[in-house]
Amino acid sequence: NQLQVLLVARSMDAAKLVDTALQGKPKGYLEQRHTVFLADISRMPKVIATLFALPKMRDYNYRILLDRDARITPRYPVDATSVLWLDLRDGKLQGQRSFTDASELAQALEAVAPQ
Repeated sequence: NQLQVLLVARSMDAAKLVDTALQGKPKGYLEQRHTVFLADISRMPKVIATLFALPKMRDYNYRILLDRDARITPRYPVDATSVLWLDLRDGKLQGQRSFTDASELAQALEAVAPQ
């Protein structure tokens, strides 16, 4: 019920957009804003994911929920190059928008009041 924003990336390009928007942000930045980042990595070859991508992701200053088998992210209608922003209040969808620009996404995240 505390979740305010769900960010959904269905491609590597969209995930990179989120990473760019979060560059320089302190550890816990998303958590303070009750924001969760969900990334679809189902198209990534398992060998590459295991050897390269997952170890790199562990070094990020934010958490990522990984959809390894595309069970969750296909439910969200968003272009593969965009990041879907779902605005939630008490577990209910209040609105949605999508971002294709990292600076606009960073500004939107700044506008979410830290809790």
